[in-house]
Amino acid sequence: MKQEELETLRDLIKDVDTAMLTTVSDEGLVSRPMKTQEVEFDGDLWFFTKKETDKYREILHEKDVNVAYVGKSYVSVRGRAEIVDDLAKKKELWSKAYEKIMQTTYDDPDVILIKIEAEAAEYWESGSLIKNIAFMYKRMRGKDAESAEINETVELDKE
Repeated sequence: MKQEELETLRDLIKDVDTAMLTTVSDEGLVSRPMKTQEVEFDGDLWFFTKKETDKYREILHEKDVNVAYVGKSYVSVRGRAEIVDDLAKKKELWSKAYEKIMQTTYDDPDVILIKIEAEAAEYWESGSLIKNIAFMYKRMRGKDAESAEINETVELDKE
């Protein structure tokens, strides 16, 4: 992954508190809000969940996911998810906010981590309402994002 691309993505998502995680269920795509980790983005995204959730089962079945952020810009990150059950990593990433959200502690055996290795990211600058509307209109009309000329795609090659 190129350092410049990593820094661009890091800057775009660093202050966004909630992301939308999309997984694949038996019925199709499913999105849900997830609390963003307060760690510096290094190419991997981390989220807490519990084993009894649909997203846990969906990721075990299908590892392709998408994470969307809305903040200073619109960011869509495509990647591969894996379930991580590492007590030291859970302790490192845990905060009091999770205790309130999840009603438990990091050492609960039902609490696990979702690690998403980012493969590609696409983002749209939100500085111009006209450009955003032009993009959405062109998408609705079946035109691709390139014809709207307002987004940037970044391929994240892990080396």
